Amino acid sequence: MRRILIGTFIAAVAAGMAGCGERPQEMVAQKSGKYQGKPDNRPWDNAQFKQDKGQWEAALKARNQNQNEYTRVE
Repeated sequence: MRRILIGTFIAAVAAGMAGCGERPQEMVAQKSGKYQGKPDNRPWDNAQFKQDKGQWEAALKARNQNQNEYTRVE
């Protein structure tokens, strides 16, 4: 019985110590100090809206109104 208790204690201590060995995790892009991904474009800079922010906002507002339950129910 004592051997089982000691074995269980040793296993619990070993499992507890396994979480103490975490290494720092850094991305390669962060080490250079610059973002190396693709550049982000504004949502209205495309062929559909022809770089017109007002047209994009109107389309967004219309889409939101179609999702509004209060205006859909008669």
